[in-house]
Amino acid sequence: MFVDRDGTLNPDLHYLKDPSLLELNRGVAASLRLAHDHGFLIVCVTNQSGIERGFYSVDDVERIHRRLNELLEMHGARVDAFYYCPHAPEHGCTCRKPGTALFEQAQNDWKIDFATSAVVGDRSLDILAGKRIGLATAVVRPRGHEIEVDAELLRDQAAPDIISDSFRGAVLRVLARG
Repeated sequence: MFVDRDGTLNPDLHYLKDPSLLELNRGVAASLRLAHDHGFLIVCVTNQSGIERGFYSVDDVERIHRRLNELLEMHGARVDAFYYCPHAPEHGCTCRKPGTALFEQAQNDWKIDFATSAVVGDRSLDILAGKRIGLATAVVRPRGHEIEVDAELLRDQAAPDIISDSFRGAVLRVLARG
């Protein structure tokens, strides 16, 4: 199961640099533990343009990922692997979502079968990346918020397979798909 980080696993604090500010979104730890119990590997794929923009360093991102797993491990959960794009959107790289290079790298590193995998995220970029490589797609929409829909998503008509008001709901529906 591929998961986005900011806005999905934890609140999106815009260019998070300080690990002490990191919190888990409600239900994330229990949901990831449940996904593991159902045989899913958990791979976080995240855009981190703050590196190229100079807001934080690669080391800062690595510290955030270590802290995220520390918080998850307190509840018997974990992210098995982290992949991140350090580039700003104008860089035009294929590793930045909705590009698929990081998903493909994870597939090669972990022998992942895309046909039995899913992506859970909070933005159209996550859904579009998943659609491009044949993943089941789930978007988490906080109660009362509309899904961010961008022109690229509309052009490709890549509607998510699952829309949920919570991370837990999205994961449960992914698991129910078999």
